Amino acid sequence: QVQLVESGGGLVQAGGSLRLSCADSERTFSRYATGWFRQAPGNEREFVAAISGSGGSTPYADSVKGRFTISRDNAKNMVYLQMNSLQPEDTAVYYCAARSSSVAYRDHRQYNYWGQGTQVTVSS
Repeated sequence: QVQLVESGGGLVQAGGSLRLSCADSERTFSRYATGWFRQAPGNEREFVAAISGSGGSTPYADSVKGRFTISRDNAKNMVYLQMNSLQPEDTAVYYCAARSSSVAYRDHRQYNYWGQGTQVTVSS
């Protein structure tokens, strides 16, 4: 059973950086594509970035391309989201999600497992 735990959220000023981490208990972690999604109050959950099981494919939402970087360390069962040049519109709860396939998808409905979320707040 995949269990995901996010960490690294917090309060940061506009232009600052944060790194989110997602820890996975699954021993065969490299078989699972992992994605980051976010949800702000009153908004639908939206795709941020994803990474294939091997790390070779990393799609991004247009809104974060060039500012955010997703990466993974399969030896440590970890996925990271480095967020730079943060803006107030990046404020949301960020969720880590995994799917039972190594192929990365943008659609949150393709993901089977979800973490509890971590709050990111960017002040202007």
